[in-house]
Amino acid sequence: MGYYRRRTHRRFYWLTPLLLGVIIGILIVSLVIPELMKAGLIPQATSETPRQQQETSQLQDRNITNTSVSVDVSTQVTEVVETVTPTVVGVTNIQRQNDYWREQGSIEAGTGSGVIYKITDGTAYIVTNHHVIEGADQVEVVLYDDTHVEAEVIGSDLFSDLAVLRMSDDSVDQAIEIGISQNVKVGEPAIAIGNPLGLMFSSSVTQGVISGTERTIPQDFDMDGRPDWQAEVIQTDAAINPGNSGGALINIYGQLIGINSMKINEAAVEGLGFAIPIDYAIPIMEELETKGNVERPFLGVEVYSLDEIPHREWEKTLSLPNDVTGGVYIWSVQPMSPADQSGLQRLDVIIELDGEPIGNIIDLRKVLFHEKEIGDQLEITYYRNGEIQQTEVTLTAQE
Repeated sequence: MGYYRRRTHRRFYWLTPLLLGVIIGILIVSLVIPELMKAGLIPQATSETPRQQQETSQLQDRNITNTSVSVDVSTQVTEVVETVTPTVVGVTNIQRQNDYWREQGSIEAGTGSGVIYKITDGTAYIVTNHHVIEGADQVEVVLYDDTHVEAEVIGSDLFSDLAVLRMSDDSVDQAIEIGISQNVKVGEPAIAIGNPLGLMFSSSVTQGVISGTERTIPQDFDMDGRPDWQAEVIQTDAAINPGNSGGALINIYGQLIGINSMKINEAAVEGLGFAIPIDYAIPIMEELETKGNVERPFLGVEVYSLDEIPHREWEKTLSLPNDVTGGVYIWSVQPMSPADQSGLQRLDVIIELDGEPIGNIIDLRKVLFHEKEIGDQLEITYYRNGEIQQTEVTLTAQE
């Protein structure tokens, strides 16, 4: 009996070291190995396939890591607008009110926009549209910070639809940078800044592209339903609304490339805005500064387009041949004018100027105002009593 107990004790004596080994092994696996793997002393196990391991290695070689993206909303456009906005102003047309039943006073006849383009000798110069200040007895300029300053109209021109104002530069810090409209390309960005629908929406910004260059738009000054002039403009789809007139059309660099002038206002039309090219405007602005008006060559005739009278009068009254398709007829000649001195008479029909066909009054004004200067010689081809004749005049300035 005693012998049996001693053999049983010897049989299970090895279990104790085994259990201790298992416990120590578990501790090593759960505590020591993770620390060694973190330290990089033991490579981490992976369940990736060889292809996945290769892709992971390639990504690590290119140092591609997941990072959060920080977006900067201060773009070039916002920076340009921030710089240019202080140079764009509101222009208020104030006219005296004469009413027999009421006391005399002044009313706001309309509002538009303007651009500060020059500061010199304590004076700030502003360009706007002629139609913005037309008929004004007083003009007030409203700066971007709502400062109101009285301004003086020093010159205005109907045909170019431009006017120049001046005021003290006490409240003005900067003028806009002048660009070049000749280099403008269709499709490049364009930004319009102005006061659509009045000063309530002052310094409004619209963005688009240049839709066309060297466009010509007919203008009817006397509202008789017939065009009196063809304005040369830049077309843009940046929104231009009433009140934007006279404001700035700028490029992506913040340079002035046009003076906002008009839009096609029809229900079926969207995105047709127009601006006066700055290359065309600058010489006129300079002349308005120094002279107060634009001096253009003067012929001294009152003329009308042939298409304004019935065709039967072309032959019956003017005695024109059947092959004449267009021209302008003289209604009156101013005494002592270049036309009078050259022998032109009432009912003469002008068909050419310096060899260029003249189909209507717009063609005549284009030659006189765009191609000729005061003192130039001008050859006129005309019909009188059915016979073609020629004469030469020396153009003068209108007194």
